[in-house]
Amino acid sequence: MDPEIRKIVTFDEEVFIEGFRKADVPWRMFAVAAVVQNPWAGRYVEDLRPEIRSFGPVLGELMTERMIKLAGSGAAIEAYGKAAVVGLDGEVEHASGLIHTLRFGNHYRQAVGAKSYLAFTNTRGPANAPIMVPLMDKNDAGRRSHYLTIQFAIADAPRADEIVVVLGGATSGRPFHRIGDRYQDLEEMGHDLDNPAAV
Repeated sequence: MDPEIRKIVTFDEEVFIEGFRKADVPWRMFAVAAVVQNPWAGRYVEDLRPEIRSFGPVLGELMTERMIKLAGSGAAIEAYGKAAVVGLDGEVEHASGLIHTLRFGNHYRQAVGAKSYLAFTNTRGPANAPIMVPLMDKNDAGRRSHYLTIQFAIADAPRADEIVVVLGGATSGRPFHRIGDRYQDLEEMGHDLDNPAAV
């Protein structure tokens, strides 16, 4: 069974001035959202795995291809994340089911050469609900410059029986980041960075 995709929406933002200063290089964040029919809408289904197993690879491959095309290459993507918003006749578990699977996320991770896990949100809402895609550095989870959030909405999605599945990315962190990284905080607090158990 393949997912029934009603439409695909692309979000692309370039910021030229941030914090009253012109960025040397535009700060760019972008996303691909697939509006998918929810196969479990309006009823309780105990075993979600058959649809997850068939939907994951299709959505993962299709959306990753579009993300790489937007960026120009996998190497150009420095920060990444994923999200899903389920319509009102669905469960948050349905949103989670489509994005929290290796069959979905591994396509993107491998295409960008990532080591970090994919940051995520999974929520429920009506059409035009805010879609929030948290991003983090694809290789360094403690790099705060790349803690970003893409926010947009789709006027007619999700319908009550749909799920919006999203991949997001950025080609850099914030232009003028100056709050340091997690490691600096840990050092200041006296944690041994060579001993993960101490953190």
